Amino acid sequence: MAKGISSRADNYAQWYVDIVKKAGLADHSAVRGCMVIKPHGFAIWEKMQAQLDRMFKETGHVNAYFPLFIPKSFLSREAEHVEGFAKECAVVTHYRLKQNDDGTGLIVDPEAKLEEELIVRPTSETIIWNTYKDWIKSYRDLPLLVNQWANVVRWEMRTRLFLRTAEFLWQEGHTAHSSKQEAIEEALQMQEIYATFAEEYMAMPVIRGRKTTSERFAGAVDTYTIEAMMQDGKALQAGTSHFLGQNFAKAFDVKYLNEENREEYVWATSWGVSTRLVGGLIMTHSDDDGLVVPPKLAPTQVVIVPIPKPNPEIMEVAERIAAELKGKGISVKIDHDPKKRPGYKFAEYELQGIPVRIGIGKRDLEKGQIEIARRDTKEKTMVDLGQEANYISALLDTIQQDLFAKALAFQRARTNRADTWEDFTRLLDEGFVSAHWDGTSETEAQIKAKTKATIRCIPNDQEAEKGTCILSGAPSTGRVLFARAY
Repeated sequence: MAKGISSRADNYAQWYVDIVKKAGLADHSAVRGCMVIKPHGFAIWEKMQAQLDRMFKETGHVNAYFPLFIPKSFLSREAEHVEGFAKECAVVTHYRLKQNDDGTGLIVDPEAKLEEELIVRPTSETIIWNTYKDWIKSYRDLPLLVNQWANVVRWEMRTRLFLRTAEFLWQEGHTAHSSKQEAIEEALQMQEIYATFAEEYMAMPVIRGRKTTSERFAGAVDTYTIEAMMQDGKALQAGTSHFLGQNFAKAFDVKYLNEENREEYVWATSWGVSTRLVGGLIMTHSDDDGLVVPPKLAPTQVVIVPIPKPNPEIMEVAERIAAELKGKGISVKIDHDPKKRPGYKFAEYELQGIPVRIGIGKRDLEKGQIEIARRDTKEKTMVDLGQEANYISALLDTIQQDLFAKALAFQRARTNRADTWEDFTRLLDEGFVSAHWDGTSETEAQIKAKTKATIRCIPNDQEAEKGTCILSGAPSTGRVLFARAY
């Protein structure tokens, strides 16, 4: 166990905070509930952002930017939407400060009250759909496929770095379509893009499904989700995509002329993931020695450490290897800082989660070899000089695949079926529980109140299976996925 990092087995919550801080990912800020994302944490987010942005653009989406401030009247136009976000909104009431008359400092100028309060963006549906009214006139303007990268504010009372903060970074897509079916297909497409990103880049297996009525996004007709399992057995909602029907189009009077020259309301979706994914990555793969980062998202994939200190021969080899790796598209760093001993460097890079470490010592060079260590398993291998580039390229692929396989095996081992209330409550401590539910919001709320577990999703691949609800005993037509969650 690394110095200063709690054991997962002893205190999982503290272990998570220790990893975030010791690995240099983020810190608490002077503003309650907000975080400072440090360079290493932001570099991981940038890798996530870059890959997701490519995936969005490959499917025809473009980026734009909309205001941070939203007139209060906009938020109230869609009833379910305002009800869902009202308690989380930060509100701007004045536009100016002034010096206090007694000279004690700045105060809000009472003469500078806004005619209409502004809401600091909790999500952008309202401001965007007010804009779309001017952009959409005809079927020729559809589909409109827009994404924005932004920050949002939701006034959270209980916060946790990356997982739940008052301000966070995210992307939010907002699309408009000429038909219901096209909008549903868009929402499902984005769910699959999120799932592909989670599994192929984060090496984090997810369950694809849709939310129950009570768990849907405020104002949505249907919400599609991807749910991941963390190492403590709790679920993490890792991304959501919403079919909004015509709710926002009607609220903001967004119509188009169809090919028959008749006016119709457009159909809408929205979808988003946030910096919460960094928290998901940490909790999926990291261990008691620090952060573990999948190679595809590692800002630095390979670090080269000369041993015991740089000399011309060792540095020449290090620079040659670095050049070969960069030629293969692998990010690499040479640490030739003479002020730190190799052992200290090894521990530091293990803590930061760099996937592969190369040690180059004088004795190894005399044998024509270098030492290559992988972060995930701690295995070390001596590799002949000249073979290292191909070896490392293959090793990074192996690490990526092994991390996913390990996480998938964990998820499957901690997913159980329950047919009785007794089994259900016992198995919730393990992880996901697949169980029958009678389909009512009342029973769903009772289960949550009794166990703190929620229905994470109705799986996309749910099979028709008659049974009885674990709590009410009423008929059920299929199993849903329950878990306690972040």
